[in-house]
Amino acid sequence: MPDFRIRLLLLYLALCAGMANAQSPRHEVLPLDAARSQASFTVKVLWLLGLDGDFGAVRGQLDIDHFRGTGRVDAFIDVDDLHMRSGNYERWAKSAEFFDASRYPRIHFVSGDFPLVRLTRGGVLDGTLTLRGIDKPARFHILPSACARPLQGGCAVEAQGSIARDDFGMHSRRGTLANKVALRLRIVVAAEPVP
Repeated sequence: MPDFRIRLLLLYLALCAGMANAQSPRHEVLPLDAARSQASFTVKVLWLLGLDGDFGAVRGQLDIDHFRGTGRVDAFIDVDDLHMRSGNYERWAKSAEFFDASRYPRIHFVSGDFPLVRLTRGGVLDGTLTLRGIDKPARFHILPSACARPLQGGCAVEAQGSIARDDFGMHSRRGTLANKVALRLRIVVAAEPVP
């Protein structure tokens, strides 16, 4: 009789675990909302004036492991979708001197695994940035969110970081253009997961 009860209990626990997994999958892939996600940069000219550029869409996805409570970002930025305050600046930023858009039309960032709680509280986001065909470690700082649940309701997650131009082969105009480039990301996750 006790053996029967143990089997019944194990069957019940297995059914409960199966129902929990059906309701809350371990892995989920959420696409980035390209229309509302943005990236921008600032580089100092003569170490005083900021030269700003805005990219349009940021595409990619957020991979979530609910069991571990972690996420991983995989994002692409189209260099041709760059907007600056003058056409001359835009052409220069897309030229071989800077982003070299004709040869390298995309910037790619993939993060390491990070605790999902950082999307609310803020914290470090480390990963690899691919720019002009060169892969380098990159660190962003996620800002604390105003939303209680940043993965729902179209809430934006903002992050800031910087790179050195010469790490990515941008050696021109060293006398007038700062080596440090500040980067900003504004990421909005789409409501529907990838099937």
